[in-house]
Parts: sequence; structure tokens; C-alpha cells
Amino acid sequence: MVGYDPDNQRKVLPPEKAALAGSLSGMVTRAMISPLDVIKIRFQLQIEKLSSQSKQGKYWGLWQASCRILSEEGTTAFWKGHVPAQLLSICYGAVQVYRSLRHATSTMYRKGGVLTFYRGLAPTVVAIFPYAGLQFFFYNILKDILLVQSKEANPTGSFRKLLCGSCAGIISKTITYPFDLIKKRLQVGGFEEARAPFGQVRSYQGLVDCMVRIAREEGPQGFFKGLSPSLVKAALSTGFTFFWYELFCGLLSNQNGKQ
Repeated sequence: MVGYDPDNQRKVLPPEKAALAGSLSGMVTRAMISPLDVIKIRFQLQIEKLSSQSKQGKYWGLWQASCRILSEEGTTAFWKGHVPAQLLSICYGAVQVYRSLRHATSTMYRKGGVLTFYRGLAPTVVAIFPYAGLQFFFYNILKDILLVQSKEANPTGSFRKLLCGSCAGIISKTITYPFDLIKKRLQVGGFEEARAPFGQVRSYQGLVDCMVRIAREEGPQGFFKGLSPSLVKAALSTGFTFFWYELFCGLLSNQNGKQ
């Protein structure tokens, strides 16, 4: 594991400082991977096919999408929705089609009332249980395979656990990914006018209607639009979180020693 030091095992941080280190690592990681989230959501909301061969839609690949967003909207576009993503207080996708968090909130409330903030709740709830279960299921399988001859006192044992966790997360994310895409489609419902510059728009009547229309109009691959940046984000997120957590733990531990 990044930052592993056997001597640090004796330097136990107080719970509140360990929590602070975890929070700081999460915030820094979120800021670093925000561009991948922006691209992922653009892919998820695009009705047209994502393909460098047909090039029907506005975006058709990671590099192409990055260059287009940069040229049309500037560097700050990669952090659109970053504040609500940090606060977990509003639909991330909706903020990307509005000027600011305040503008998005007021417009959403005016058009749809309180319930508009809960669009996409059904697929979110449906995905939570299988995702958590699959994570533990694949983690235990991979752990049995990779850690069968590992010694826990050995640093490679910790690294293998991290690897098992990352792989289990990626596999589980891939299996439950369609629910994430459906959630985003439902969350931006009612804001078709704002979405128009990005390409075709659709209005869905709920979870089942959304699933049926995606399958009929976009095919099975339509449920996995944006999967590639999502998996890259998942892999980087795990690594960055552990890296920054160890770094902040070290800084707070040194601060304790000086007091």
C-alpha cells in the first residue's frame, strides 16, 4: 500500500483526527477525479451512439470529449457540479446544464417542486443492495485467490487486499452500472430545453419506461454509456483516497508529536 510504514503502526491517531484525514482525502480525491465524472455524465445523457466509427452524437470518446469540452466551455467545465458533488445536496447532472448551484436549485424547485430533487431515487435504491452485496461477494472470492499464501505481516498482504477491493468494486460497478445511467436520465427529466444543445433529449415516465425505451432505441450497449470513464474514475479514486489518507495521517501524526 502507498505510504506503508511498519513503524507507523505504533502511531495511532485519535478517532477525530483519523476521521479528519479521511474527510480531507475524500475531498481532495473528489476534486482530482471530477473531470471524469463530468465526462461520464455527458456520455450517460447522450441519446446518440457513442462510437468513433459513426460519430452521430456530440461526444464519442474520452479524448474527443475532453478536447471538445475544453474548447467549447473552458477548463472550469470539468468541475461543473463539483460543489454539490462534495456536499451531496443536489442532483449532480442537473447542475451541468445550469449556471450555478443556486440557479439549478431555484429552477428545479420552481418547475417541479420538492419531488424533483428525488428523481432517480428508485434506481438508486434498487442498485444499492446488489452493489454492496456483489462487492463483498467478489472481494471474498478474490481474497481467497490472491491471499491464500499471503502473510498478513507482509506489506504485500495489504497491497493485495487493496487490489482485491479495487477489482471487486470495478466488477460490481460494471454489473450495476445500468441503474446509475437510468438514475441520471430520470434526474434531468423536465429540463429538456437546457439539454437541447447537447443533442437529442428524451422524457421518461419512470424506471420501467426508461429501461424499455433505452433498450428499444439504443440497444443493450445504451445501458453502459460512460462506463469507461466510470471505471477509470473508480480505479483512480481508490488509489488516490488511500494515498491522501496516508499523507494526511502522517501530517496529523507529526502535528501531535510537536504538541
